[in-house]
Amino acid sequence: MNYNDIANLIFPDVTMSPEEVIAKYPKRNLKEGQMVTRFAPSPTGLVHIGNFFQAFISYNIAKNTDGILFLRIEDTDRKREKIEAKQVLYDVLKRFEMSFDEYQTLDGKDIGDYGPYVQSQRNDIYKVFAKKLVSEGKAFPCFCKKTEGKEDVLKQRETKFVENDEREYDPCRDLSYEEIKAHIDNGDSFAIRLKTKNKGDERIVFNDLIKGDIEAKANAKDFVILKSDGTPPYPFAHAIDDTLMGTNIVVRGEEYIASTPAHVELFEALGFKQIQYCHNPLIYKLNDLGNRRKISKRYDPESNMMFFCENGYPNEAVYEYLLNMINSGFEIWRKNNPEKSWKEFKFKPSDITTVAPIFDLVKLNDISKNVISLLSGEKLYENWLNWAREYDKDLSKILEENREKFVKVCQMDRDGRPKPRKDIFNYQMMKDKFNYFFSAPISFNIADEDKEKANELLSAYRENFKMPSSNEEWFNEVKELAGKLGYATDNKLYKENPNEFKGNVAKACEFIRLAITGEKDSPTLFTIMEILGEDEVKARLNVKF
Repeated sequence: MNYNDIANLIFPDVTMSPEEVIAKYPKRNLKEGQMVTRFAPSPTGLVHIGNFFQAFISYNIAKNTDGILFLRIEDTDRKREKIEAKQVLYDVLKRFEMSFDEYQTLDGKDIGDYGPYVQSQRNDIYKVFAKKLVSEGKAFPCFCKKTEGKEDVLKQRETKFVENDEREYDPCRDLSYEEIKAHIDNGDSFAIRLKTKNKGDERIVFNDLIKGDIEAKANAKDFVILKSDGTPPYPFAHAIDDTLMGTNIVVRGEEYIASTPAHVELFEALGFKQIQYCHNPLIYKLNDLGNRRKISKRYDPESNMMFFCENGYPNEAVYEYLLNMINSGFEIWRKNNPEKSWKEFKFKPSDITTVAPIFDLVKLNDISKNVISLLSGEKLYENWLNWAREYDKDLSKILEENREKFVKVCQMDRDGRPKPRKDIFNYQMMKDKFNYFFSAPISFNIADEDKEKANELLSAYRENFKMPSSNEEWFNEVKELAGKLGYATDNKLYKENPNEFKGNVAKACEFIRLAITGEKDSPTLFTIMEILGEDEVKARLNVKF
């Protein structure tokens, strides 16, 4: 059979040779150890945390080796593609400061010498290599109505198989030139399939940079490399693009391990050097029964990277949490290096966990509390304001008009303290956390049996109230008043005989704190009083429980 004639019949408009295409993509001039990797998302809607997890691993591998990271948009799945999704993707990458050495801008300009960086703009390249495989008898046109392994194709295959035969040869694999021409002349659509060389009993071994050598059954299926609309499925596009673009490590989810034998055969058929794979574990969650399941965009809002933006988590907190999931050693490193940037933590692909990490919002919140606690009051205010400008316009106006006041709010129990407060884990919660700076409290969590004592103490306290000059002065005044009203000023005596007193000084402070903030626990009350000012404090002391 003359395969060249078949190739020319199928691809009459493809005149460029594979060698001419390869010449347009010169080998990268890399130093020893430099890694070239990529983030290659499909623009189908939200940016899933699992995809960002891969991007973050790729980012670190590139940066840790002084290598190259590029962005390639894999938009060949037209059924799933969404027009606005590319904008969403670029917005998320910008928000999380994910920088790329090579990419295509939103207005279509390629930054880098290995573009186009959008797969739908590379269809002519894929056809060149599909024609090459057909001309070598390694691929063939398939005219079955459904060419991606659907029911009617499977039925046709069943008639071709002997019992226990594990091959999945396509019924169109041995059509003659005349049969193929008749189909084409009839206007029949077709896909291009790789003609597997395997019989179904072969085994192969391929290397994964996380899991090591993996033995698996070799591919024995004539799988599609060009769909009937001329676009390539992931395996074919990946093999060609990553080879031409000089990728030397591909980070992808471990769900691709099962299909790797097919990819290995494809690289071999094309005559390409096999690229290294790094199959990262998938992210899971625990359900109400404690069973594991993959994190899902249907059930888990935190599967969407915009969740962290909308709720005001600092980028650094998200990065540090991802590093915790990538390598458990990060937590120890962070404990030993509390002041260092997460960027100084280095890891290799072999250091990545092989165990699927469990997404734990409580753990993320703890990490975020620590990250926020290290911010200066000024920086915390700016971050809060920037978040409010996007997600709470009314709040942003208040913050802008009262800058001095709210910088002081953000500085409370923070600047200059060896152990700053760790009670804030995102910017969305801050308005509720500091609600008493926006308006006087209207509800109070106080036991009925405490109301009479509290009202008595407040009445005496406001009678001669004058703004104290220091926290020490304020506390001594409350302590003196509490002692006169029958409160214990010595905690040891109070513990020995609690029934002899109305309470201790801490209880007296609690009543004043409740009147001013509505809370039993807050930052230093004297600081709050200073920020509110004497007139506002006096007004709030007039409350009656």
